[in-house]
Amino acid sequence: MLHSTLTPSAKRAAFRARLASGELVRMPGAFNPLSAKLIQDKGFEGVYISGAVLSADLGLPDIGLTTLTEVAARGAQIARVTDLPALIDADTGFGEPMNVARTVQVLEDAGLAGMHLEDQVNPKRCGHLDGKEVVDETTALKRIRAAVEGRRDPDFLIMARTDIRGVDGLDAAVDRAKALADAGADAIFPEAMASLEEFAAIRAAVTVPILANMTEFGKSQLFTHRQLADVGVDIVIHPVSLLRTAMGAAERALDTLLSDGTLDAVVPEMQTRAELYSLLDYEGYSAFDAGVYTFDLKNNRSGA
Repeated sequence: MLHSTLTPSAKRAAFRARLASGELVRMPGAFNPLSAKLIQDKGFEGVYISGAVLSADLGLPDIGLTTLTEVAARGAQIARVTDLPALIDADTGFGEPMNVARTVQVLEDAGLAGMHLEDQVNPKRCGHLDGKEVVDETTALKRIRAAVEGRRDPDFLIMARTDIRGVDGLDAAVDRAKALADAGADAIFPEAMASLEEFAAIRAAVTVPILANMTEFGKSQLFTHRQLADVGVDIVIHPVSLLRTAMGAAERALDTLLSDGTLDAVVPEMQTRAELYSLLDYEGYSAFDAGVYTFDLKNNRSGA
């Protein structure tokens, strides 16, 4: 009821323990707090919060236009409703090294379990688009070292994302991953890997956990969780998948409304009122205050 039953510290410790176990951590991307509750309800191990989703939610392209305040606020809203650890996209850290250190502390205060920080040049762009630029290694390492120095909770996960594969190739990605891990990164996010063999090469290069980004319409094939686990991937994210699914359904529903003048034809595809109320735990609120939940849904059509 209301907020998660676990403290941020407990969620971070659980995230670390899961990673240490060697079992794959599956983290679908939540586009709002309600979808985060659904991710937990379905049995996944974590929630991912994508910068591309946050910017799209604001009607903006993913080119570094969102602010730390906006990202932290949305991250806090999502993290507070789930017992799962939430990993958030911190883009390039929202400024210079001192800003990066502040970013870590603001996201810690927001209740996140971890963040990833990338090595792109500002203004950044989606990692699966051409024309990216990355900073030099010295600048990339300064960002990670500043993040590590700014951290107060040792369980808060600081992940380094590198986009250098799409600029200078796999060998450069391997070298950058090693350097980022040596600089103190707790995990490595190698963006836009082209094959399972490339993920395996990153796995062989570092001892810290690695993440696979299974985003649709990108550079990477959509490998299964089993395939990724078999080459040593520790975390898999599906960052924009739920947003794309929801927006696709919304577009089709609006087309139906225009053509038919009613949504009766798509009602069977909708989440019912009963399912929504169950996800929101109306009965839990009733146990707290019997005056809140004083109705039933028996007279609603199709339990809706």
